[in-house]
Amino acid sequence: MSTGTSLRWIKAGVFAVSLVPFVRLFVLGYRGGLGANPVEFVTHSTGWWALTFLCITLAVTPLRRLAGWQALLRLRRMLGLFAFFYAAVHFVTYVWFDQWFALDDILADVWKRPFITVGFAAFLLLVPLAVTSTNRMMRRLGRRWSQLHRLAYLVLVLGVLHFWWLKQGKNDLAEPLVFAAVAAVLLGSRLLLRWRQRRAAAGGQSRSRRSGRSSSEIVSRSRIV
Repeated sequence: MSTGTSLRWIKAGVFAVSLVPFVRLFVLGYRGGLGANPVEFVTHSTGWWALTFLCITLAVTPLRRLAGWQALLRLRRMLGLFAFFYAAVHFVTYVWFDQWFALDDILADVWKRPFITVGFAAFLLLVPLAVTSTNRMMRRLGRRWSQLHRLAYLVLVLGVLHFWWLKQGKNDLAEPLVFAAVAAVLLGSRLLLRWRQRRAAAGGQSRSRRSGRSSSEIVSRSRIV
């Protein structure tokens, strides 16, 4: 089996597995297994999976560098879009089934409840990332594409904060602590990588300057001789 064929099968498998949480909600709903408050169950589940897929997506680059798994890059876009998909379902569940499109109540929630505010901001920041995820947009934006998609780290921070404040009101911080720890590792690895890149670049420039000085000294000496 060729590498291209294997990658297609891997993508299909990841796609199918990524849909399992969504299909599970339908199965539970059909069987009456969403609990006493189905809207809360669906809202929590989709938000949890949105954060999980975002963490997995942002873990692709450090894992690729550590393990050398170049094929992971081919999965990053799909994983990121699934993060947006579950975030969108999370958002629609709140706007539709929780608030029934009552714009005044939604705006009041956004204004008065901090966890809703940061959650709303995180979703709005995810929208341009999803819209610009195509190859065509990557080519059109060029270097600006990478700069734009660094917002994913800000989305992760806002998402964890949204989850933290929600659970803090219920005195249940076990899951938010796990997400906060994962976010800290992902952000820390990113900062470490950038520091190493800058250090390597500074070292290269320093070597170039030393090489340039050595060359000029040789030329000077040759002129004196």
